[in-house]
Amino acid sequence: MSSPDRLVEILRNKGALAPEWAPAVAAVDRAHFVPDTFEVAGRTVSRSADEAEWHRMVYADLPLITQHNDGRRATDEVAVPTCSTSMPSLMLEMAEVVRDGDAVLEVGTGTGYHAAWLAHRLGADRTTTIETDKALHDIARDNLARAGLHPHLECGDGLAGVPGRARFDRIIATCTVRDIPYAWVEQTAPGGTILTPWGSSFHSYSFATLTVRDGQATGRFSGRPAFMWARQQRRSYGRIRDWYHGEEGERATTTLDPRALEEDPHARFAVGLRVRDAWPLLCPADDGSDEATYWLFDDARSSWATVEYVPGRAVYETEQHGPRRLWDEVESAYHDWTGQGGPSRDRYRITVTEDGQTVSL
Repeated sequence: MSSPDRLVEILRNKGALAPEWAPAVAAVDRAHFVPDTFEVAGRTVSRSADEAEWHRMVYADLPLITQHNDGRRATDEVAVPTCSTSMPSLMLEMAEVVRDGDAVLEVGTGTGYHAAWLAHRLGADRTTTIETDKALHDIARDNLARAGLHPHLECGDGLAGVPGRARFDRIIATCTVRDIPYAWVEQTAPGGTILTPWGSSFHSYSFATLTVRDGQATGRFSGRPAFMWARQQRRSYGRIRDWYHGEEGERATTTLDPRALEEDPHARFAVGLRVRDAWPLLCPADDGSDEATYWLFDDARSSWATVEYVPGRAVYETEQHGPRRLWDEVESAYHDWTGQGGPSRDRYRITVTEDGQTVSL
């Protein structure tokens, strides 16, 4: 049967396990932080149905989804993942900012697994973690106690931080935000670091790593993380029929191949800086034609757009409906980006002050 040693072996083989984190990864049994039933790679794994498979996945370097739809059981909703125990190698990538002796605030306790690593290495008194969801907070508390670890746990608005425990040398968020709260800047010690998954509805696959000095935080973007959204800032989710009800939209054409947006992460990042509250969905045809429909949906559920991709063509049909012309917005942002020379994501800088957040080249 797979064991904690197997996870250590996998991480070492991948070159992901830094020596300073090896004792924590080896000592903290991930099984304490995983429920009897979870989802992994689109399938459900149940301990009662197949205990050997359950253990194999627990000690794999994979994210394990432990909650959908904030714990609601409604059957008519799209099943949106809202909690997981993250992929261990990705957790270690984030943990690179931590140094011995740091006081760390984790925003998004989840199952408690990452907080357990922090508490093991830094000590319970230097580890603070906050969770918005009361049910998850209670589960994490029990999981951590089972593992014999007792960091400081808070239940509340993670975007507000934990001012009573500040200042922190590191603030690490395990949820995606679109606007970094100034409260995090205020609660970070001078020279300290804020690390968070960051993005917009259009593109949310970046780490923002910022250093705090003189009352503001500045930093850059890296990585390709995929984390659940902070519930206060999350994008919309749904099915096509939640936006499209058979309406006729405004028709036109474009010469921009929608696959250029779908396949280029730098382009999606740049467009997402301008179109922050709408998201794309590429739907390939199922008839072997290699055709596809590129959809755009706004978070307000008031507007949609499509681009019809057909192989071999240089002009594509578009349709837009609602108060916004979503494709026009996206196409304009894309052409502005290419007009700047198509700069890569790592050339952008993020700054957070008490007046708000800005991103610029």
